[in-house]
Amino acid sequence: MAANYWASSQRLHWQMSRAKLAETRRALDAMDEKVFQDFPLPHYRLLSIYFNQQLIRLGRRMQTRQQALATAQLYVRRFYTKVAIRDTNPYLVLATCLYLALKIEECPQHIRIVVNEARTCWPEYMPADTAKLAECEFWLISEMNSFLIVHHPYRTLRELKITLKLTDSEEETASQVINDSCVTDLPLLYPPHVIAVTAIFLTVVLKPSSSMGAFGSSVSNLRVSSAAAAAAAAAAANTMNAQERLQHVVNWFANSKVDMEAIIDCTQEIISLYEVWESYSATGEKSCREMLGRLVKQRGL
Repeated sequence: MAANYWASSQRLHWQMSRAKLAETRRALDAMDEKVFQDFPLPHYRLLSIYFNQQLIRLGRRMQTRQQALATAQLYVRRFYTKVAIRDTNPYLVLATCLYLALKIEECPQHIRIVVNEARTCWPEYMPADTAKLAECEFWLISEMNSFLIVHHPYRTLRELKITLKLTDSEEETASQVINDSCVTDLPLLYPPHVIAVTAIFLTVVLKPSSSMGAFGSSVSNLRVSSAAAAAAAAAAANTMNAQERLQHVVNWFANSKVDMEAIIDCTQEIISLYEVWESYSATGEKSCREMLGRLVKQRGL
């Protein structure tokens, strides 16, 4: 394992530009135009939200730690830059990614337990034969060229908590933003520390008002606007301590060598996710479930 991200397989083999990622996905869709036309799927962002929900659903049944879930989510994204979604049973892929992530994150579960829990979640689409999951695991490892170690932003967040004098509440909120970043392409585009700093920026500098609720699945929380920014500034001005802490964070951003263009791009990506998530609702979930179900059944995957 590369303890240093800059020497890791993640940076050397699994970091790419937006243009390259888009071209990779277009090439996969173009490989079999008939299948592409016969089996339409929702936009990839909607599928990402759906896959995230299903992984969390399965992970909760096995009391999976968040870092293992995040690793599984990145495996899904990596795998689908190599293989077309329409050539797979996505439910089997999700279960396999979680099974492999649990091994890599040193909290393994027996293959039979994973299969049984996955069949509880998706009885129509998850095969009962453990050999199917084992075969999919080898396929997954092969497509990822055995580069399985994942560096996450959580470590940077823990380190910066002290430097930036973050409260426990701010750390928790920033962690939730990092969790949500796994539903985007950001882990394929930017280093973990950039995502961590973006989460802090959203949490502290562009902090939403308390009336907007908690971050995460409620989704409407980070619709950053001038009103939200003004509310945050007013709240910070209530006490000298809050004002000083905010100024400390702003000064750190001003003096750091962090790529602010990257931070802005990440910020926009996460806000865009929340806007889509807000309109996703039960209708979006139903659409994803029906289209994927038709794909799996009619193609015999």
